[in-house]
Amino acid sequence: MKVAVIFPFGLLALLSILYAPAFCAEKWQVSYFYDKDKSSLVINDLQFPTRARGVAAGYMEDKGESKPVSVTTDDGGAHWTVSKLKQIPISLFFLNDKLGWMVTPEGIWHTVDAGREWRELPKSPKLLMKAHFLDAARGFAIGAHKLAYQTEDGGKTWKPIAAAAEPHTDPEHTVYNNITFVDGKTGLIDGFSLPPRPGDTGQPDWLATQDSTTRREWPHLSIMLDTRDGGKTWKPSTASMFGRISRTCFLPDGRGLGLIEFTDAFKWPSEVHLLDGGSGKSDIVYNATDRAITDVLLQPSGTGYLAGVEVLGKLQHTPIPRKVKILKSEDLSEWREMDVDYRASAVRVMLRAAGDGSLWAATDTGMILKLAE
Repeated sequence: MKVAVIFPFGLLALLSILYAPAFCAEKWQVSYFYDKDKSSLVINDLQFPTRARGVAAGYMEDKGESKPVSVTTDDGGAHWTVSKLKQIPISLFFLNDKLGWMVTPEGIWHTVDAGREWRELPKSPKLLMKAHFLDAARGFAIGAHKLAYQTEDGGKTWKPIAAAAEPHTDPEHTVYNNITFVDGKTGLIDGFSLPPRPGDTGQPDWLATQDSTTRREWPHLSIMLDTRDGGKTWKPSTASMFGRISRTCFLPDGRGLGLIEFTDAFKWPSEVHLLDGGSGKSDIVYNATDRAITDVLLQPSGTGYLAGVEVLGKLQHTPIPRKVKILKSEDLSEWREMDVDYRASAVRVMLRAAGDGSLWAATDTGMILKLAE
């Protein structure tokens, strides 16, 4: 005879906690938070050239003045130090535990000691947004006004990538904003052309007097440059699409995640695609009306992470910080939300991985978080 055992509700709740899957214990905890009266910190990028060495770069707003700074750690985030920089950094790229490049509106800077000292490269182009290096000599840099360059000497000299100028778009309204390499041979540069609409005042939704939901997302020209020979040659292609590709990341087997963000009102503020680097096919694997994703990350294990902010109401885009949301998936199909420190809020969130596999997130509100178990 079988006997049914009935547990009290409180005991069931306790058992569910004790025997919950391991991922439930994971939490994004605050490692650094700039929280001072009358000043604020905007983090534009975060990189970990080593397990212990982390470099965040951005600027401090203090009494109406923007002051370029870096925030660094040498002990895996236990302690952080704020240091002055000479120009406001937009992005960082580290090739290894020592060599790195920092992109600013005025040019490119170089470090040989993991960001402890930066030296400006005197002949580097301006108006760039990102740089990517395959080795100490070969690198690429992209930015506004249809600019794309390559170097063969570590950034001492630069020459334009001819294919970047081939699409028939106005340089004034054309931006190359994302560069990714699957391996040493296969790489992608993403960009877009977004001319102003007739009668457009240039005001964002949150400043416009009309209902923000009436300013619908329009299709625009997306531009892609791809190389199969390590950047020796690039092939341009264009397509009309809604939104802009703001981030891509790939595994060695060619699988990747691509993030598309929408500037104006759309069915959802962003969508994430699963990419097949071999065939070029893509499938939407995440979108939500109440989540605006701003970054994606793929681990070597194949586990994916999405980071963004909560969307409340109909206004999808606002400069007011909102609660940070981070999601995880082992199969890149089913996504579940992770536990994030309740204090974390932002307009944009970025995800980064250190060499030891530890995961980090940084916000444009001066907060750095680490995934802890």
